[in-house]
Parts: sequence; structure tokens; C-alpha cells
Amino acid sequence: MTVTVRDNPSANRFEAQVDGVAAGFAEYIRTDSLVVYPHTVVDPAFEGQGVGGTLARTALDDARRRGLGVLATCPFIHGWMERHPDYQDLAYENRSSVRD
Repeated sequence: MTVTVRDNPSANRFEAQVDGVAAGFAEYIRTDSLVVYPHTVVDPAFEGQGVGGTLARTALDDARRRGLGVLATCPFIHGWMERHPDYQDLAYENRSSVRD
């Protein structure tokens, strides 16, 4: 099983495919200093197979590359960040450079 994720800026979301089949997405709202992840969906047929984690990692790696703080209002992305301490520096409340 191969999970691939691509950014679809026209839909404001990252889209995951498993072996070419749509498997889920993570919506986002971007500003100059912040990205909000409000909603993530994984097709029930692909739950528990790493699709959500791959979406989260790809979305958060993109935020890091862009130098953006992250506000994860989506419970899945928020929980994923809590379980992966190496991504907690992205949390909006932890970034002094985006405060004020």
C-alpha cells in the first residue's frame, strides 16, 4: 500500500490517495504567518492504515517549510501534534515569533 499526499491549493486542502484511490483530505486556511487545520477526513475503508498520519505529517512539514505557525482546530491534527513532540514547536501558542 502506497499513500501519496498532494497539496491542492485551489481546494485549500491536502489530498491523500492510496494506490491511486482517493483516501482522505486535510483542509487548511493559510495566512502570511499562520495555517489553520480545521478538518481532516479519512475514508472509512482506509482508517487505521496510516493515511491520517501521513496527511498530518505532510501538512505540518509544509507549514514548517513555509515558516508558519499552526492552529490545529481539527481534533485529529491537534492530537497528532500532541503525540509527536517534534512538531509541537509549530503550535501557534508556542511560537513567540507570531505573537503580538
